[in-house]
Amino acid sequence: MNPKPKIISGIPPHKTGSFHDTESCRTFQNEEETSKNYEILKSRFWSVNRWQEYCGEAFAEFKLYDNAGNPVARNPEENDFIRIDIPGPGSLESKGYDWVKVKKISINQFLTGEETENIIMICAPAGAPGNSQNNHINHFYSEKSTSTFKISRGSLYIKAGIHGRNERPNFKTNFPDKLRNILIALGAMLGISKIQWQVLADNLIDF
Repeated sequence: MNPKPKIISGIPPHKTGSFHDTESCRTFQNEEETSKNYEILKSRFWSVNRWQEYCGEAFAEFKLYDNAGNPVARNPEENDFIRIDIPGPGSLESKGYDWVKVKKISINQFLTGEETENIIMICAPAGAPGNSQNNHINHFYSEKSTSTFKISRGSLYIKAGIHGRNERPNFKTNFPDKLRNILIALGAMLGISKIQWQVLADNLIDF
């Protein structure tokens, strides 16, 4: 892990806890080829329900839900939720799943400098949608943590990245889940979760 997080426009600043910057890049011979492959990358990026398909069965499963708790098969939108089934023991309180809410999506074109276009999706831990009786965060990280998914292109490259910020264990849950969250957070600080995110970044651009 780098000693300091990258400062990237559109990605929340890092203040406390652990962090990671996980990226994968492909280069091309000309701008036409780059543009064509970026269109494929955009399709894969928006297809949250298929991320495990791209990465293999050993990777976490991601499923998109609307804010009422209904599974949906479309591009993610702000205030949607993503249900995550990570390898290993799941949360007892939320039936084995972790949840994040899509806080912000930005699509940026005609940028100046090396990067000419990007899409940024910021997610934060949340409770399961449509469950008014549960006001807990159902995730191993606290509500102040963020995971930002970003794809971008320049004239001769495409890039996929996942950027974690302010990653701290979630203690607002039952005792067994507190222990689970501490163990997973410790593993993340040792680089275990970065390995999983590298799989996603690599496979989003490997087609």
